[in-house]
Amino acid sequence: MTGNADHIPVLLDEVIRSLAITPGAEIVDGTFGAGGYSEAMLRSGARVFAFDRDPDALSEGADLAGQHEGALRLYAACFSIMDHALAEDNVDAVDGVVLDIGVSSMQLDRAERGFSFQKDGPLDMRMSQDGESAADFVNEADEEVIANVIFRYGEEHRSRRIARSIVAARPLSTTAELAAVVRKAVGHKPGAPKDPATRTFQAIRIYINGELDELVNGLDAAERLLRPGGRLVVVTFHSLEDRIVKQFFRERSGAGGNASRHMPLIATKGPEPTFAKADKAIRPSKAELARNPRSRSATLRAATRTAALPWNMQEIAA
Repeated sequence: MTGNADHIPVLLDEVIRSLAITPGAEIVDGTFGAGGYSEAMLRSGARVFAFDRDPDALSEGADLAGQHEGALRLYAACFSIMDHALAEDNVDAVDGVVLDIGVSSMQLDRAERGFSFQKDGPLDMRMSQDGESAADFVNEADEEVIANVIFRYGEEHRSRRIARSIVAARPLSTTAELAAVVRKAVGHKPGAPKDPATRTFQAIRIYINGELDELVNGLDAAERLLRPGGRLVVVTFHSLEDRIVKQFFRERSGAGGNASRHMPLIATKGPEPTFAKADKAIRPSKAELARNPRSRSATLRAATRTAALPWNMQEIAA
């Protein structure tokens, strides 16, 4: 979750320290949002290449780009294609990549974007503002498909009951309508610490935007783009996202381990590690949690790129 003013960049100081920026460093901000990370990197003397698929973010970021005389370049694209997009501008390597995964505060706080049930709005949830919307999905998908999405991406064990209720209540057109259906399906106690609609909204959003596939492809793209010694910094807000990042760093640092501790060690030569062992994971401080409750689920993971070829290139060479 990034941003300026009331959109508080999560773990901002920790992100900047983890990037280890030197004057003139070239950094990719893969999730520009409201520009909080990019602005801090620019102040540190970096040249920033910022990506976002949300037209609103890019439009509102134009002023920041204008203030920095070419040091900030905005790309209307997903971060998963960062290496290809930069190659078209003759940039073949960078010193750092930062990814702030998930929905931004800017998107959550605007009812018309349909990401949150805190304010009623159209059931949309599309980061790029095109393609299948959340309303299209809940009104047209089969009950089993809806249940599987809610279970897989929301880790919601009551997914089948919720899916049945959604299908029975169709058509649904607003966030308030969907939230009410979920609450009725599973029971809602006013004042409970977590609204039962949270997991369902999260699951549908992740599915609509292909967020987990985007993350997997973005990590691979960062591996291809980073110079030796470059830093990859990722902030996640969800256990599924963090699991992907943690496993990526384990595998690419050569610490993947055996499939089972009961199996004998097998001497096999795998790809050379493309990252050094990841730094210790960082969570928000008590002070940050107090000033920005939305940071409570954030986890920062970072690692340094080695000189080894990217994994896909090692496979080709082999």
